[in-house]
Amino acid sequence: MTRSLKKNPFVADFLLRKIYKLNLNIKAEKEIIVTWSRASTIIPIMIGHTIAIHNGKEHLPIYITDRMVGHKLGEFALTLNFRGHAKNDMRSRR
Repeated sequence: MTRSLKKNPFVADFLLRKIYKLNLNIKAEKEIIVTWSRASTIIPIMIGHTIAIHNGKEHLPIYITDRMVGHKLGEFALTLNFRGHAKNDMRSRR
């Protein structure tokens, strides 16, 4: 089920504070923001920042573009890596 339209999109509070702080920075230094909040929605003020999203093992740096707005952060940091089928597995060759 989707989130109610009466509420705003979910973004973790600490993540919003870090983004606002970087946007107010006059030096315009690009800093990687580390987060475990995979459920946070990407909003327009995040465009142009690099956010390191935890995938269960490590933090993957993701550069936020305008086409990602409205998606969740977890969609861009995959948790499973498919390594292919076994060489001698006959079920995959049917």
